[in-house]
Amino acid sequence: MSEAFDAIIVGAGQAGPPLAGRLTASGMRVALVERGLFGGTCVNTGCTPTKTLVASAYAAHMARRAADFGVVVDGPVSVNLTAVMARKDAVVGKSRGGLEAWLGSMERLTVLRGQARFLSPTEMQVGDTAISAPLIFLNVGGRASRPDMPGIDRVVTLDNTSILQLDRLPEHLVIVGGSYIGLEFAQIFRRFGSQVTVVEKGPRLIGREDPEVSAAIEEILTGEGIAIRTAAECIRFEPRPSGIAVGVDCQEGEPEVIGTHVLLAVGRRPNTDDLGLDKAGVAVDAHGMITVDDRLQTNVPGIYALGDCNGRGAFTHTAFNDFEIVADNLLDGAARRVSDRIPGYALYTDPPLGRVGMTETAARATGRRIEVGIRPMTRVSRAVEKGEALGLMKIVVDADNQEILGAAILGPGGDEAIHGVLDMMAAKQPYPALQHAVPIHPTVSELIPTLLGELRPSS
Repeated sequence: MSEAFDAIIVGAGQAGPPLAGRLTASGMRVALVERGLFGGTCVNTGCTPTKTLVASAYAAHMARRAADFGVVVDGPVSVNLTAVMARKDAVVGKSRGGLEAWLGSMERLTVLRGQARFLSPTEMQVGDTAISAPLIFLNVGGRASRPDMPGIDRVVTLDNTSILQLDRLPEHLVIVGGSYIGLEFAQIFRRFGSQVTVVEKGPRLIGREDPEVSAAIEEILTGEGIAIRTAAECIRFEPRPSGIAVGVDCQEGEPEVIGTHVLLAVGRRPNTDDLGLDKAGVAVDAHGMITVDDRLQTNVPGIYALGDCNGRGAFTHTAFNDFEIVADNLLDGAARRVSDRIPGYALYTDPPLGRVGMTETAARATGRRIEVGIRPMTRVSRAVEKGEALGLMKIVVDADNQEILGAAILGPGGDEAIHGVLDMMAAKQPYPALQHAVPIHPTVSELIPTLLGELRPSS
């Protein structure tokens, strides 16, 4: 016999715990099932630990640049990886511990540890316990992909989880994948003191961005001594006495790179293959993502999917927004839709890239008549004053209805400054409303109105 609940939540990532809070506060009895660590990817292997490492890497970088600011640092700057990782673990532990304590104090919540599998559309099995509920919310997250590349089974590779457990610095870290995760780790470990090579199958880094943004990021990374190998058509692996040989078959340069460590950063896959979704009749796409509608409900009434497993966003903030959409619709009678969400994200290299809305390439593909403003960070006073005048600012608007379509800020505080644009887009304000604002000097954000004043037709 199943123990009956009003709702079951599978996964204690970014959407699960706050949803449990809203549901229990409304009077529901809720079961929250977690097989691993509370907090999901963000707290344990994503945002929290990596941004802690980014902070340590930045401190080392600025210490080496001390003379540029008239500051004297005696002797060479080195990094104690053991201390860096201990700091990271302390930050992660505090965040996870706080979450566990909050869930433990929640009335009407039962926490179950173990793997959840469907028995039917309303029943699940967790170890020896059977539970049932008319509402089931899947917040199961994702994990690193390990594609079937030639020779991959003959070598040991790192992923975004295992690299966080290193106890000694790689002599030469080869990163396969030139996108967000790979580039963040590339700069982190280069600043820690490793030799780093990034291997990317595509013709340029972070191919979803506009070409000038990709080029600017590559310039920043190569300027710090990171080797970039793009157009790697056939990536393959082979063990060698000195490490791991990574075949790249690039159009130029040596045909292979030999590293002591290899990090695979080639995408992620959802944790949906061991839920028994077929027993509930829940549909998935070709990539294993759970198919959902605009209210995040699956094809089976009463079953919802939130976060990385639904293919509607792969960020902490989109997972949390999934929770808000579901909770408001179910408990407050709202009519919120995931399609109303304005896409925004950041790449946490230094300087960071803040992005919102469409790229110029995507906007042009819609057939609109668009205008674009671009300004290099060398013309942004705040960036020059900080000695960090790398990167650029870019904004794209609809020339006919004055709608802001998207923006990119690659520069100091770009991940924060982008919110001025994001907020105006969310408020559905035309770009003159932002252009006529009076921002604070000296900031990076103050150049956004200037950027809008320099709009030109997209060629």
